[in-house]
Amino acid sequence: MTIQEHALPISGDGFEMLGILSRPPPGKPVQRTAILIVVGGAQYRVGSHRQFVLLARCLAEAGYPVLRFDLPGMGDSPGAPVPFEDTAPHIRAALDATLNTLQAEAPQVDRVVLWGLCDGAAASLLYVQATQDPRVAGLALLNPWVRSEAGLARARVKHYYRQRLMEPAFWRKLAGGGVGWQALRSLGSNLRGMRQTPAQTLTFQELMAQGWRAFEGKIMLILSERDLTAQEFVEHAHTHPAWQQTLQHPGVRRHSLAGADHTGSSPADQQALNTLTQAWLADLPP
Repeated sequence: MTIQEHALPISGDGFEMLGILSRPPPGKPVQRTAILIVVGGAQYRVGSHRQFVLLARCLAEAGYPVLRFDLPGMGDSPGAPVPFEDTAPHIRAALDATLNTLQAEAPQVDRVVLWGLCDGAAASLLYVQATQDPRVAGLALLNPWVRSEAGLARARVKHYYRQRLMEPAFWRKLAGGGVGWQALRSLGSNLRGMRQTPAQTLTFQELMAQGWRAFEGKIMLILSERDLTAQEFVEHAHTHPAWQQTLQHPGVRRHSLAGADHTGSSPADQQALNTLTQAWLADLPP
């Protein structure tokens, strides 16, 4: 048996998008939960190293319908690109189209999981914060994007400069003139950048934290070991008041991908992501 895939036009208020809906093989029981892959960054529905194609087909084989779609200005969707902070209407339109299409043949499909990488993960949290959509039963978040100037500076100091300063080779190079003053000036610049003036309005990171705290479904957080974005997220969650104790949320399951890069580009990492996602979906409440 093979899965079924077809294009799904998606219409919204002033925009048109195109998605690919992957369905379970004929005769395979269709799960109650559909997955909506929220694409982030300058990517389209295929994903880096065909990541989203492989994930969608793996989950469809297991009985989960999956939609991956192009936001405006990307792939086959016309229009100007949309910042991830402003994609709630597009996510809602994709969610509506997915459930409306599936329920015509499988009325038991009545909820979705949002699966997002990087600012796709951030957009997923911003969506639940803005809409409190009861149809969203879970969030699968890979290396969520929370970058700010101060956060990036903290991550660089902790995960790069501190390690360099502890290496004897660094000090030998410095003594021998092998380390330029530019490197030291860069360290000083990052130390100054760690000080950030509080914003007068809520930042997108604070809105993400609100969405996380208020969300009543399950959350799977996956962090790549060799990814600065993941390190920034952990630093932010541990240091920003809005994020305190969020990682201890009772509905959160956290995983670390040892040796993985930002997108989990190796075949082994891709397989691990597929396996983790499928196992987590199987544990969702019936």
